[in-house]
Amino acid sequence: MLDDATLGRLRSYVVDSNEVLEFKLVRDERDLEDKETSFLPEMSHQVFGDSETIFGYKDLKIKLYYSAGCLETYLGMSYSEKFRKGMDDEVEPDEVLPKLMDKLAPHVHDNLDSFIKSLTKEDTFRPAGELIHSFTVTDDEDKTRNFEVFKADMTCKGFKEYHQRLQTFLLWYIDAASFIDIDDDQWHYFNMFEKYTSTSGCSRYATVGFATVYQYYAYPNHTRPRIAQILVLPPFQGLGLGAHLLRAIYRQYIGDNHVTDITVEDPSTNFQRVRDYVDALNCLTLPSYGLEFLQQKFNKTMALEAREKFKINKRQARRIYEILRLRVTDLANEKEYREYRLEVKKRLNVPYKRERRDLKKLESVVKSLDQKESGNVILLPNEQRIQTLEKEYRALEDEYKKVIKRLDETSEQ
Repeated sequence: MLDDATLGRLRSYVVDSNEVLEFKLVRDERDLEDKETSFLPEMSHQVFGDSETIFGYKDLKIKLYYSAGCLETYLGMSYSEKFRKGMDDEVEPDEVLPKLMDKLAPHVHDNLDSFIKSLTKEDTFRPAGELIHSFTVTDDEDKTRNFEVFKADMTCKGFKEYHQRLQTFLLWYIDAASFIDIDDDQWHYFNMFEKYTSTSGCSRYATVGFATVYQYYAYPNHTRPRIAQILVLPPFQGLGLGAHLLRAIYRQYIGDNHVTDITVEDPSTNFQRVRDYVDALNCLTLPSYGLEFLQQKFNKTMALEAREKFKINKRQARRIYEILRLRVTDLANEKEYREYRLEVKKRLNVPYKRERRDLKKLESVVKSLDQKESGNVILLPNEQRIQTLEKEYRALEDEYKKVIKRLDETSEQ
């Protein structure tokens, strides 16, 4: 057992991997010394383990820099002191760079001068694929900025190498991320860039974010695109770019008669909010989502029209109905608000009712077999279920209100 002094000495060499890792998207050499161009990861357990710590260094700094457009990569680290293993020590310093190199694309610069020289490639870098959407955004400083979305595939020159560098951002910003099989031609790639003018007057592109969509088969001769990954990099978040990227994806599939509907694979809370916002704006244009129908129950016409016009699947169409109905519900009217809550809770309770029915069947079978284990089948008491249902509803309403706030802000513009 280690004494307090030894434990204290070991702890002094432990650092938070989320705090020592520094990212940059470098447009020119001056960005290397500009602290405002730096950003941090949201998570690091997919590289450094569940504890998200690194052992063996004091004043550790890890620099993971990318050129803004083509994503040439630099990896370096510095520290003031490295742990030296003593006779009684059972631990060794973590191998930081090998862990990172194992996750990064090939051809990483380990020399900063070499990385700086590679920045000249930015002048000639052009996004791979087909330009499918362009738009402008006014930022907080009232500056108009230009953005473009390109659709690409692995047959595009240089795209495979670019995507291998781009996908490494998933490790730091999307939990349980995995790299996709780039040899599968059912993947579609959507990449967003900011188009800007460099200090030398050249037109350049800076990587903003990306999405991947898989083309699933749907009987008899249709497809069901599923959005698997979508990410807007931290320096560009807060500008509404995720909604623009989603709209660009929708435009590719909405007019295709072979597409049944568009789904999303395990959406994060933030992305679901963006999806709700875009789908709600679209459904507001549909007759079946008019005020007189929103105040009634969700119906087949709503589901059918949402799917036919915008490729929204039935489950998402129902969710959008609930958001838009809450938007027109007078929360001060006790009867009106109560009817809305009951309608949503009825939908939330469907899985529980199904589970309860299945458990009763199981209990009946077990009892019929006269097994002692029958006592292990426990049904959730109604009172506990009511509390759980209320908690689920409140969390859902809070999310809906965030979407409604954005819808209201959009309508005021």
